[in-house]
This record gives sequence, structure tokens and C-alpha cells, in this order.
Amino acid sequence: MSHVTSGDQRARRRLTTQIKESMRDLHNQLSMLNRQVGTHLDLKDIDMDCLDLVSRQGPLSPTALARLAGLHPATMTGILDRLERAGWIVRERDAADRRAVIVRALPDRGKEMFGLFAGMNTAMDAICAEYDDGQLRLVADFLAKATGAGRTATHDLSASA
Repeated sequence: MSHVTSGDQRARRRLTTQIKESMRDLHNQLSMLNRQVGTHLDLKDIDMDCLDLVSRQGPLSPTALARLAGLHPATMTGILDRLERAGWIVRERDAADRRAVIVRALPDRGKEMFGLFAGMNTAMDAICAEYDDGQLRLVADFLAKATGAGRTATHDLSASA
């Protein structure tokens, strides 16, 4: 049985606090990057968030997208209208149910956005190259769990509203 000293506990609390602060700093930096990209592309932050969801998880129904984004369906309609007018997405009839609509991202515009994120993607590749596979698995696991914690906290807050 190992003995944990109060100094060890303080050091652990400091590390935990440093991780939380770094996550907040990362969030702020990514938000600023997204705003810059959005400015270049004339997209609102929420439009970019929804476009990212459609690009990565689509095609999706507008209802499924609203649920994933944590938005009211009426709000989603306005977002989809803007994205469609700007040529980022299309709304199509679902082949499985012709009454239903699905939203699909258009790849040509995605290339335009990808180019604006190229500097960050290159930097992330260089950072990841500094770690071995085991370390990368650990970081990936941590980030997946942190994302899950955020999802749960968001759900809990929305359920209590």
C-alpha cells in the first residue's frame, strides 16, 4: 500500500487545475481560430458548428442535427437556410422515406474551409509526431472522456432548464 502525502495531493490538484485551465485556453484559442475562419467565409459560429456536424456525421435529418447541436428545430431551419443559400449544404429527399429530408454537406466548399485550417492541421500533425503511439492513445482517450463529460454536463443543464 502506497502512502500519499499531502504534498503529493497538492501537486496532483495543481496538475488537475493546470489541465482544466489548459482546456479552457484551448477552447478560447479554437474559438478565435473558428471566428477568423468564419469571418473569411462569412459564416456565423453556430453555422460553422452545424456545418461541421453535417460534414463529419451526415447526411442527417434536420431534427437529428438540431438534437446533436442542442438547438431548437426552428433555429436549425434558419441556420440551414443560410448554409444552403451560401452553397455549403443541400437538403434532399431521403431515399428511404421520400417524405423526409436529409442535409448533406457539399465537398467543394469544404475544401475551401479545409484550406483555412491547414496551418492548424499542420501544427497538430507536428505535435502528434512528438508522441509515441501509447501516448497518443492516452491523449485520445483523455479527450474522448473530456468530450463525454462536456456532453453529459450539457445534457444535464438542458434537462434542468
